[in-house]
Amino acid sequence: MKITSKDTFLIPLLLAGLGLGLAACDKPTVNVGTTPAAEPGPPGPAGATGGQGATGATGAQGSEGAKGDTGNVGQPGEGATVIVAPAEPKS
Repeated sequence: MKITSKDTFLIPLLLAGLGLGLAACDKPTVNVGTTPAAEPGPPGPAGATGGQGATGATGAQGSEGAKGDTGNVGQPGEGATVIVAPAEPKS
């Protein structure tokens, strides 16, 4: 099918007409109420307090982790001696 210049002019015109036709159908109805709104009455008595819920189940204990790899052996020192002294007690 070959589209002529006359057809290219009519296509947007038809789409605009369709859009206007759909917009004309979409008008909301406005209801104007004539009955006055009722005023709320005084509050009623408070309801009873609810009971406490049941305690949840205790979870299962997890499995033990895998043992870590052994570290590398340290290198020999260069003649220095390190003495580790305990910390002073806090008073």
